[in-house]
Formats: sequence, structure tokens, C-alpha cells
Amino acid sequence: MRRQKRDKSNRAFTRGYQIGVHGKTRDLCPYHDDGSKQAWLNGWRCGREDQWDGYVGVAGVCKNQLA
Repeated sequence: MRRQKRDKSNRAFTRGYQIGVHGKTRDLCPYHDDGSKQAWLNGWRCGREDQWDGYVGVAGVCKNQLA
């Protein structure tokens, strides 16, 4: 649990993914340093792709369990 909490890039990716899957703009990125910002933007892009492919709601949960 502690390792996951300390991994800033993983948390940034997850937060970006959540914003992207809800269809919000990437201008909402809260990070300013390069590492976390890049991870957030990568998560946002994956979230947008999943939204475009229809992986929202229950379908998104099933997709995440397969990975």
C-alpha cells in the first residue's frame, strides 16, 4: 500500500485517465512538473480513447479487469 501511495506517476496517470474517460478537457491538468504532467496526459489520452471506443460504465470495469 505504501509503495502505491508514493508512486506519483501512477497516481497522476490514474487521475488523468478518470478525467479523460469522463470527456473533460486536458486543460484541467493540475501538474506543472514534467514527469507527473506527462503521466497525467498519457492517462488522459488513454481515457479519451476508451471513451471513444465505448469503454465507459460497466464495459470499462470489465476492460480494466482483463488487463
